Amino acid sequence: MKSQNKYRKFQFQQKNIEALERENSRFKRVYSEYENMSEELWNLENSDDKPVPDDFINAMILQTSYLEDEIEDWLIQFNDKKTEIKQ
Repeated sequence: MKSQNKYRKFQFQQKNIEALERENSRFKRVYSEYENMSEELWNLENSDDKPVPDDFINAMILQTSYLEDEIEDWLIQFNDKKTEIKQ
């Protein structure tokens, strides 16, 4: 049995992500790249096929973490903006 994809970090913020994707094309591109990379990384780590060099996996983990940081920044700004509007 395959384990849960640990790279699905933002699954509980989907409504905010969908709103950001509608209003910001750059966010949409970054989030799409993050989803693709995290899915590929999870598949590589859980594959029984050919072994993948650790350097390659580590580079993908690093790139995915950069994308996560960028997405987190956008989500924080989006949440702050929503809070300001409610006040």
